Amino acid sequence: MPPLETLLPFLGIAVLLSLAPGPDNIFVLLQSAMHGTRAGLTVVLGLCTGLLVHTAVVAVGLAALLAASVVAFTVLKVVGALYLVYLAWQAFRAPVGDIGKDAAAARPVKNMYLRGVVMNLTNPKVVIFFLAFLPQFVNAKQGHVALQIMVLGFAFIVATLLVFGSIAWFSGLFGRVLMRSARVQRAVNWFAGTVFLALAGKLALSQR
Repeated sequence: MPPLETLLPFLGIAVLLSLAPGPDNIFVLLQSAMHGTRAGLTVVLGLCTGLLVHTAVVAVGLAALLAASVVAFTVLKVVGALYLVYLAWQAFRAPVGDIGKDAAAARPVKNMYLRGVVMNLTNPKVVIFFLAFLPQFVNAKQGHVALQIMVLGFAFIVATLLVFGSIAWFSGLFGRVLMRSARVQRAVNWFAGTVFLALAGKLALSQR
């Protein structure tokens, strides 16, 4: 297990990285604003589940194979881009109505959780980032490298859960107030759809 003097700086860096604007936290912000805090927090759990899978993949060494495979990288990014296009289409055609009560009630929790999982797992940049980032904090002399990576990955997930959970809570709170207006709802839906399309284009054009 990594020593405390390694874990503390790692946690600090993980928090800063989670705060940096990116597809995942933008996704959390938009889903929370559109569907409520509960939906946003459920998306966060899905994203963190994806991070857990990425951590396990790095720990067993499969990430290196993915990073070296042009086909695997291309397939993942195309699937991820298509999924974002699908989310954009859903946002554009989302109905406008009174969501002043509980926006999450209109959308099954399971669906929101799966959105988070798919969003994270279909982004090949995440597993490649973990492959490059986590080993920097591993001390090979201590042995149990896979265990060290799993602990670091779990610490990163905790930081992500705290940061993304805060984003979900605040955006859900303000979104619930703002989106009582049909005009604001329509504007948010179109903004979300546009952002999802932009993210899809960025992912589709991304290189390893």
